[in-house]
Amino acid sequence: MFAVYAGTIDPKDPLSGLVVGERPDPEVPDGWTTVTVKAASINHHDVWSLRGVGLREESLPMILGCDAAGYDEDGNEVVVHAVISDPSWRGDETLDPKRSLLSERHQGTFADKVAVPARNVVAKPAGLSFAEAACLPTAWLTAYRMLFTQSDLQQGDTVLVQGAGGGVATAAITLARAAGFRVYATSRDEDKRQKALEIGAHEVFESGARLPSKVDAVIETVGAATWSHSVKSMRPGGTIVIAGATSGDAPSHAELTRIFFQQMRVHGSTMGTRDELHRLAQFMDVTGTRPLIDREIPMADAADGLASVIDGSVFGKIVLTR
Repeated sequence: MFAVYAGTIDPKDPLSGLVVGERPDPEVPDGWTTVTVKAASINHHDVWSLRGVGLREESLPMILGCDAAGYDEDGNEVVVHAVISDPSWRGDETLDPKRSLLSERHQGTFADKVAVPARNVVAKPAGLSFAEAACLPTAWLTAYRMLFTQSDLQQGDTVLVQGAGGGVATAAITLARAAGFRVYATSRDEDKRQKALEIGAHEVFESGARLPSKVDAVIETVGAATWSHSVKSMRPGGTIVIAGATSGDAPSHAELTRIFFQQMRVHGSTMGTRDELHRLAQFMDVTGTRPLIDREIPMADAADGLASVIDGSVFGKIVLTR
């Protein structure tokens, strides 16, 4: 079958290990099923895999991709949940110490077909296109969990989204506005700030700028570059929800004194559960909210999409179609 995969790993030149070609059809263990992929979206995780972060040499060749939407074996339109938990695990899959994502230990979604546990298939609402649904399982699910499970935000509260432009950040802006939160967003790039306004931010600011008011929660995926600003922008008792550190995980100032003295909370968050993916899909369907798609390109052109993710010239999601 057609597939886009990591043939080799190169931390300095990740695209040098990318192969667009043929791979065997997926093996389907007991309790698993296959999904015929119609659309899959690119995540930073795919670039990290090509750099060798979370992907071991002995696992190569590895088909890339966490996210997909397509048809199940009965012809139903479905979305794939990318978190693969241990068969014996019960409860929140994101807390399973043995969990992995598709394209880490199991072949990913940038292919004609992907094999997943049968429990990882979620019905796709008819109102969402395959391209839109393919954006949900990683970036949008991460944002959904950060906002609605981890932040303790209530309608009318104010949330700061750092680093407008990335997949999680754009999802958080759109979802937060649809849910009735006041949304502030930051970016170093003026064009991305203007686009953040277009997708739902009430006000936008340069990175590190003083805000007009303290916020109830911060959606933090940038890390070291914005950490101090996140802490200083938050009201006493507020919550920083962190789900990434694209600028590094070692800020120059940890702000520990401010955090404990003002009784702030720092809440880590990773991906989301199958139930949350189902609720996210229903939320999108009921509210008419749609993922922001930077562009759709044929899966054969995956290298072009990955290059854009590497150089940061993306606002929203790049979707690969079959």
